[in-house]
Amino acid sequence: MLRPASQDEDTAADHSPSSLSRGLALLDLFSEHDVELSISEMARRSGIPKSTTHRLVGDLQRWGALERGLRGMRLGVRLFELGHLVPTHAKLRELSIPYAHNLNEVTHLTCNFAVREGTEIIYIEKISTPALRVTHYRPGGRAPMHATGLGKAILAFSDPTFVDSVLAGPLEARTRKTITRPEVLRRELATIRESKVAFDNEESRPGLFCVAAPVFARRRTVVGAISVTGATALAQAQHFAPAVRTTAMAISRALDHPRPRR
Repeated sequence: MLRPASQDEDTAADHSPSSLSRGLALLDLFSEHDVELSISEMARRSGIPKSTTHRLVGDLQRWGALERGLRGMRLGVRLFELGHLVPTHAKLRELSIPYAHNLNEVTHLTCNFAVREGTEIIYIEKISTPALRVTHYRPGGRAPMHATGLGKAILAFSDPTFVDSVLAGPLEARTRKTITRPEVLRRELATIRESKVAFDNEESRPGLFCVAAPVFARRRTVVGAISVTGATALAQAQHFAPAVRTTAMAISRALDHPRPRR
């Protein structure tokens, strides 16, 4: 006969990791630099026993969250499908794509659209150009706000309390040109608020420049940013600033006045 669980057992269960949380922890091991991982490596990095990791990977694979690659496991297409159903991001992405393509055609540079996630940005759209041969962020990739043009464009128009928390650091140096001094970054954010344009001059990755502009929704709430990226040249970035700013304004107007569905 099964005995009822005691209060101590219930408390222990509440604090023990569930299969779901451990499965999510395994998915969280993948990154831009680790697109494939062996089961042994997943077990080592997560601290989950190998036998349990093997079982969880099997469950995730059957559901579609993982699939087998050439050298190990990789994220499955089911996650890609679900990601495009996130309401806010899906709407922004769908609405911004035509503008991003137009900006790409006008500038012949890689065009990116990103949104805020915590103290980072997530790239939700990228229109590439063959001319960009320097390694760059992919859709779904993350980057710190303070080290990117897109992030600074969003940060400049964010809630002051949030801005203070970001400036409190730490401000990681991605390159030797990354702004890591809070007072310098605060001055740059003030300039961005005036011009509505932000620059990344090899601050996120060597060999890249970026010019970005914030995108707003109703009540002038910043919801993302759009940018173009190319080979390092601040003067060239400044040359493309009007086109990027105009595109951001057009997306903002479209968000404020969406076209009715037919």
